[in-house]
Amino acid sequence: MEKRFLLVEADVLPEVFLSVLKAKELLASGAAKNISAAVKQAGISRSAFYKYKDSIFDADSSRDVTTVTATLLDESGALHNLLEEMYRAGASVVTINQSMPENGTAQVSVALRTGQMKIDVEQLLSRLRTHRTVVDVRRSTI
Repeated sequence: MEKRFLLVEADVLPEVFLSVLKAKELLASGAAKNISAAVKQAGISRSAFYKYKDSIFDADSSRDVTTVTATLLDESGALHNLLEEMYRAGASVVTINQSMPENGTAQVSVALRTGQMKIDVEQLLSRLRTHRTVVDVRRSTI
């Protein structure tokens, strides 16, 4: 049977679903060292946690994530400068993937959490394009 996903406003859900989400967040952040501690802090049973843990996800956790891909010159500090500009804009780096340099350039892909940015993504891309070591930069469609 094919899985079906629904996006539902949190305040109409049974409290146990939100508590499972809280337990998962406690585990992910390290605020709870194990499942027993997480479910105790969230106020649910271990059985409720195990029943729903693989079916409940926070849609907000990925809503403000975008991927920026760039071609950088193979020079010392190029990646640092790119990341510094992202930091100055208020973006939070989620992941970084960089290829091996080839023909004097390297490809880099940076997933950013953009919810707290002071500027929009297009303005960030414009700023990044002004860096001498940035050959090309764009928002990824992947």
